[in-house]
Amino acid sequence: MSAMTETTQPRRVPTGDREDEIQVYGLHKSFGELEVLKGIDLTVHRGEVVCVIGPSGSGKSTLLRCVNMLEQPTQGQVFIMNEEITDPDADIDRLRTMMGMVFQQFNLFPHLTATENCTIALTRVLKKSSADARRIAQENLAKVGLGDRGDSYPAKLSGGQQQRVAIARALSMDPEMMLFDEPTSALDPELVGDVLSVMRDLANGGMTMMVVTHEMAFARDVADRVIFMDGGVIVEEGPPDEVIGNPKEERTRLFLKRVLDPTHVNAGAEDAAYAERHKAARVHHHQED
Repeated sequence: MSAMTETTQPRRVPTGDREDEIQVYGLHKSFGELEVLKGIDLTVHRGEVVCVIGPSGSGKSTLLRCVNMLEQPTQGQVFIMNEEITDPDADIDRLRTMMGMVFQQFNLFPHLTATENCTIALTRVLKKSSADARRIAQENLAKVGLGDRGDSYPAKLSGGQQQRVAIARALSMDPEMMLFDEPTSALDPELVGDVLSVMRDLANGGMTMMVVTHEMAFARDVADRVIFMDGGVIVEEGPPDEVIGNPKEERTRLFLKRVLDPTHVNAGAEDAAYAERHKAARVHHHQED
């Protein structure tokens, strides 16, 4: 019997509201003895941009990967458009077509051109004709500013251009929502701006987006809601002006101080807060049990 079916927690019913595109209930994820997610509850609404921030190892990327079942949750439920993707009988491949996913690494096929990277899933998964697939790919490459680079191979593109091809590839599947896992972390600083500009345009166009990022300026300017995670729990969430501009939690303040003004943080201050946060999270988790 899998860990998903061993839980004693009652199964939740989704809201049924079409506006609630992602719903997460009681999500836990462990890798062996290490519990990375410790009971996440989260709803992302249609057209909302949610940026997830926090230190490395806080569970941000694992949360995103559990949403589209690239990681199997240990416990809890995830609903996509009110359909449970964590149900053992779910058609995961169909539900994944609703979610465009962009990773830290671009994961392009090196032997295919930019256009071919965008058309391969259209023809093989969605069974589009070659002509339709090529038209859709060209439209989305143009949308990310690469309309003239369709015949280029990844090796002939910069890192930022490759990431924009990856975004165009995801958009070509006509997803309901986009998931971004630190999409600029592997880029040279001078190449980050074009990728963030494309993401900003998507947000302005009403795309539902869940973004794991270290780009605080982007989160502050574009997000409708910012979630700060640490130790596998959501420590604080709210509008960016509150969470980034005036955080309530001391752990959030120390994290942002180190990120935004790293030369003026006392050595060890963040380490102590990190240890205290993890201790508090463990106590909270045991109390819930």
